[in-house]
Amino acid sequence: MIKVKESAREQVYKLRSTEGHPEDSFIRVGVKGGGCSGLMYDLIFDTEMKEGDQVFEDNGVKVVVDRKSYLYLIGTELDYTGGLNGKGFVFINPNANRTCGCGESFSV
Repeated sequence: MIKVKESAREQVYKLRSTEGHPEDSFIRVGVKGGGCSGLMYDLIFDTEMKEGDQVFEDNGVKVVVDRKSYLYLIGTELDYTGGLNGKGFVFINPNANRTCGCGESFSV
């Protein structure tokens, strides 16, 4: 399961509204190759399910993950920070052995 912290929930709702995404859209979280640590997080709004998708709902946010990415994301928490050290979504991933300084890439 992927957990969604309150700050991330608020930002998801805000972005969905300001960017004009439909009410039934969900967050698709994925992992792809790249970044300075080898793997990067991919986070988008989506409305179409794909074969093999894993579906979760936490804190009022529907999160969908493809089967391959799910193996890297089990137990991850999605947070949002707006502090002086950066602004954006943050992945707290217990499976990551190493995370880059910007938090956008990781390795296992």
